Amino acid sequence: MIDVTLEHVGKLFGTVKGVDDVHIQIKPGEFFTFLGPSGCGKTTTLRMIAGFYIPSSGRILFGNREVTGLPPHKRNTGMVFQNYALFPHLTVFENIAFGLQVRKKSKAEIKEKVEQAQRLVHLEGYGSRRIDQLSGGQQQRVALARALVIEPQILLLDEPLSNLDAKLREETRLEIKRLQLELGITTIYVTHDQSEAMSMSDRIMVMQGGVVQQIGSPQDIYNKPVNRFVASFIGETNLWEGTVERVEDGEAYVRLTPDTVIRGYCRNASSGNVIRPGSRITVSVRPERIREADAGSADETNTVQGDVVISEFTGVSMNYITETGFGPLKAMFLGQGHNLKASGDRVFLIIPKESVYFLNDGRE
Repeated sequence: MIDVTLEHVGKLFGTVKGVDDVHIQIKPGEFFTFLGPSGCGKTTTLRMIAGFYIPSSGRILFGNREVTGLPPHKRNTGMVFQNYALFPHLTVFENIAFGLQVRKKSKAEIKEKVEQAQRLVHLEGYGSRRIDQLSGGQQQRVALARALVIEPQILLLDEPLSNLDAKLREETRLEIKRLQLELGITTIYVTHDQSEAMSMSDRIMVMQGGVVQQIGSPQDIYNKPVNRFVASFIGETNLWEGTVERVEDGEAYVRLTPDTVIRGYCRNASSGNVIRPGSRITVSVRPERIREADAGSADETNTVQGDVVISEFTGVSMNYITETGFGPLKAMFLGQGHNLKASGDRVFLIIPKESVYFLNDGRE
């Protein structure tokens, strides 16, 4: 196992900044994910680690060894591409063996290692198959086996599940995580899918516009986003802008409209967010934190009323978009103990004080 360090790494394409000042250390054996929308710089960063791009600034180290200017074949990394990059004219065995042949291993060693890699990804007996005889999930496993057979120190995966259907994505996601835990290999994973990142990663680096927005565990990034972008990109959230009216006993009273004040604890705020009377602030509340009011809780703090605009049943939850006097409100109720409301129904909802999170206003 080996650590990967990027020291203030940047990449220019002409005069355009593709990546700006990425400074991270990925721990040995860690599953680390680069997450963000298309064009945010995550794949460019991965390609600099792989050696396909040379940074315009900064250094890249594997352990104590600087690899910034080394070509890909001298970095001892295994890479799985978005389109798998398999050779269609070669068999499964030949595709997996390719990296070993380039390294001029003996036929006996190649046979042993390829068969071992096939067992690792559950492709025993598929060695003579052509690539076009395989399903998408099987092709993905061939790509994984080809990356792992050379026994790399670091595994790099660039959007490896994007070409699979929903069921195969889930199955392959579990398979990748199983392999990573079994091998203990340092793994760097690129995706735009926040559910993939949340379920697989030890830590996540969220990027936008080539700039790192936040690095942390899935729990920290979900529960303590540093800004509006992270709060809205990771999962779903309600965002409302308001003005702090007063601070009292550790609670902030935020006026959203002339008729609506939301209360929350000052401690539930993004880093560096100073909550004081008169300041503009953004209130963030996750849909699953909202409760439905009953007769005994109709007067509870942060009780609001809304009219159902859209309702949907997903099997594990019932989701609503309601229209309130301060804007749309999304609510999610888990489990079966809830009667699905219809469009036009009026509902009374509670926003628990402990579930209110304060962000710096995006216009500051």
